[in-house]
Amino acid sequence: MDALILRLDAPLMSFGGVIVDHHNVTERFPGLSLFAGLFANALGWTHGESERIGAVQDRLIVASRWDIEPEVIVDYHTVDLGQPKMREKGWTTRGEPEHRDGGNAKFGTHIRLRHYWANGVLTAALALRGNTVPDLAALEGALQQPARPLFFGRKTCLPNAPVLMGRASGDDILSILKAFPRIQCPMRPAKDRQMAARWPAETGDNREDQLKPIYDQRDWKNQWHAGRRMVAEGLIEETSSCS
Repeated sequence: MDALILRLDAPLMSFGGVIVDHHNVTERFPGLSLFAGLFANALGWTHGESERIGAVQDRLIVASRWDIEPEVIVDYHTVDLGQPKMREKGWTTRGEPEHRDGGNAKFGTHIRLRHYWANGVLTAALALRGNTVPDLAALEGALQQPARPLFFGRKTCLPNAPVLMGRASGDDILSILKAFPRIQCPMRPAKDRQMAARWPAETGDNREDQLKPIYDQRDWKNQWHAGRRMVAEGLIEETSSCS
């Protein structure tokens, strides 16, 4: 199996979860929808190209680990959507204006508590099912020269460094992830040899207590989370010290 190695290193990251009341929570690991959106952004696709984004999401095989454990921070927001300026057009990273006018929640003051991962570094191995386009080489090229600025979950979550670390091969996605060297950061040293990780449930010899259902896929046409799949979560160690 061939895979791309991505490193998510940013002051803040958010892996969208189910919103409960005014809490915008973040999941423990990035889901398929985050990586599909990341690749779509790098390729220059728009939300209107929902079928293309969904097709990439369906083909992704992902395993990820925390090289450096993050900490949770909660950002308190109040927004008065009734202000005239909130109904005026604003510019986006796509270079096209958009506005909020006409939405169901356009009036009144709204409170939001946005949860983020702070000061962590995550490494992910990603492979693709099938031989259709875009292939792994196309995704690799898009990350090397992205069409738009990349971010991790929210547009405020900008990377510290290049996301793409290169390619790797192995028997399966978990062995590829284990074999890739862990980041060494003197300012943020790892506290333990073991790393928290997530990988597909069908990979590896997993214990029953490691298996869990997640809902990390997105209906890109209707813009909501959908789909259920099984993953395994546990602690892993690096199996190679080679760079």
